[in-house]
Amino acid sequence: MKRYQVTKPGGLENLAIVQTETPTPNRGQVLVRWRATSLNYHDYMVALGAIPTAANRVPMSDGAGEVVAIGEGVDSWQVGDKVVSLFFPNWIDGKPTPTNNAAVSGDTVDGFALEYSCVDQTALTRMPDNYSFEQAATLPCAALTAWRGLIVEGNLQAGDSVLVQGSGGMSIFALQFAKAAGAYVYATTSCDTKMARLKALGADEVINYREDSSWGKTLATRSGGIDHVLDVGADATLKHSLDAVAMGGHIALIGVLGGITATMMMPTVFFKQVTMSGLAVGSRAMQEKMIAAINTNGIEPVIDKVFAFDELAKAFEYQASGAHFGKIVLRYDD
Repeated sequence: MKRYQVTKPGGLENLAIVQTETPTPNRGQVLVRWRATSLNYHDYMVALGAIPTAANRVPMSDGAGEVVAIGEGVDSWQVGDKVVSLFFPNWIDGKPTPTNNAAVSGDTVDGFALEYSCVDQTALTRMPDNYSFEQAATLPCAALTAWRGLIVEGNLQAGDSVLVQGSGGMSIFALQFAKAAGAYVYATTSCDTKMARLKALGADEVINYREDSSWGKTLATRSGGIDHVLDVGADATLKHSLDAVAMGGHIALIGVLGGITATMMMPTVFFKQVTMSGLAVGSRAMQEKMIAAINTNGIEPVIDKVFAFDELAKAFEYQASGAHFGKIVLRYDD
């Protein structure tokens, strides 16, 4: 079998494909043949070495595939079942803890840029009905983050307003979930072509943030204050998120695309009485609920481009260009 390794000290030129033996599942484990993965900013940071990992770590936090062998004591899965990985393989339910968040796929433990691996039977969920492997591989990080930010932490209700920033995978999923829930959605972008695509997906109003240096205040004026804001840019966007959010509204702090630090006007937080939630993906129970909602509403991911297994570095270079709209996927050889 083939697998990728991130060799020290990182860098796309150090993503190596090696040949290893196909493993055998231990008690409580299943052997999965992985068919696809998708790219996230977190994976890019691992590949570059910006997030330190153990030597020869297998990258990629997303995986979709099928069960091909079962270890002793496994009662949750059968050979042929189509499955999706977990970002936190040990976070099954309940609140996040240092223990259940210690294992991070493609970071502190091996991820899914490989053809086969053994995983605990609890570290998987079923794929949505009628999804391809490529579609299912977009879900574990980006989709679940959007779901948790809006539905779990935000308690989104029909008639609420939502602001999504940009057109990356998480923001597109947030737009789709929000519309399925009956929300009014505002979106930002820097590109007129992407503006049209966001509207085609259901965004009610879109603003070009490059053409309006006070876009948060502009959105507040238009909306009267937005109930749910998913902030992906930290220092590049948080000021605008605070300007745009409604009194008593919710900001989900999700990304660091504009830097790993941010400054904010604390009186704005106080007097707007804003709830701010820092969050990282979610649990298995959340993923199961999200997939049930996907099945009910027929939501399909937006996939920008599909690369072959041996094109991971090329796929990351495309991701870094910012030209994509939605998710970038790596499809494995049959």
